[in-house]
Amino acid sequence: MNLRFVEAFYWVASLKSVTRAAEKLFLTQSAMSSRIAALEEELGVLLLDRRDKQFRLTLAGTRFFVHSQRLLELQREVKAEMGAGAPLAVSMRIGAIESVLHSWLIPWIEQLRVDHPELALELTVETTPILVEQVQRGTQDLVFAALPASADGVRSRSLPPMDMVFMGHAELHRKRRYTLAELGEFEILTFQRGSLPHVALVDLFRQERVEPRRVHTISSISAMVQLVQGGFGVATLPRNAVQRMQTFPNLKQLTCDATLQPLPIHASYRTDPTTDAVQTVVKSALAFVETLPGGKSRNAGAPPKRISPRSGASKKSMR
Repeated sequence: MNLRFVEAFYWVASLKSVTRAAEKLFLTQSAMSSRIAALEEELGVLLLDRRDKQFRLTLAGTRFFVHSQRLLELQREVKAEMGAGAPLAVSMRIGAIESVLHSWLIPWIEQLRVDHPELALELTVETTPILVEQVQRGTQDLVFAALPASADGVRSRSLPPMDMVFMGHAELHRKRRYTLAELGEFEILTFQRGSLPHVALVDLFRQERVEPRRVHTISSISAMVQLVQGGFGVATLPRNAVQRMQTFPNLKQLTCDATLQPLPIHASYRTDPTTDAVQTVVKSALAFVETLPGGKSRNAGAPPKRISPRSGASKKSMR
């Protein structure tokens, strides 16, 4: 039995699409269909129901999907035991949100390339909804996003969350400490509408019964930083991302009597019975993030701490 044909069927069944499976294996759609047809001929059964455009496996196809995964895992185990091939001599598609890109993605990739020089990367920077949809469809192998992906064959791991802070221009914001109401008098910049930071910020203002002057939603961290640098308002940004932007010396973290909710980060990836590469890369990312300040002590599921207001500040409880 040709295991390349088995692999082709596995990805068609896993991704529920001949087209997406062909993209995954860098094959043409006709080549993928030919492999499935050859496998069906060898097995003497139909694996795919081709009666209409709706994708579905036959009963035999559902049964063989389990066998295909076992066969590919056995192939991987045999190769590993016999010492055949470099485990990361593959091309891997990785996606990340901007917060991860500006915080630790680049130094991690630099370390990853040192540890695994054979690894070729395709890097995409997108919003969380798009990245989650991509890994579910199989067009990404691994994504770092604010929400976990959920689908057959997809697993997720929680990473330490990112501290979110208020950032302003050092020359324009000279106070040592602000109340939330005082910050609300400025133009507020945050992530795109409906994102976790945007929703958390709106909820924070609502809970404290503060009506902000205006909240602007911007999808680019670089754009927010440049706007703040130009004197336009106050931005909510990941602390680590701002610390890495050394070209903007006038940025200043603004101490506030209310705490922004940390941004959760999840690594979602599609399992592959033919290789341990994705799991190895995920372990590398987890180990790298733990070396960052506070990485090991952070609890991804913990709620943000509540900070009591200083004397003379709002009487309401602060997050």
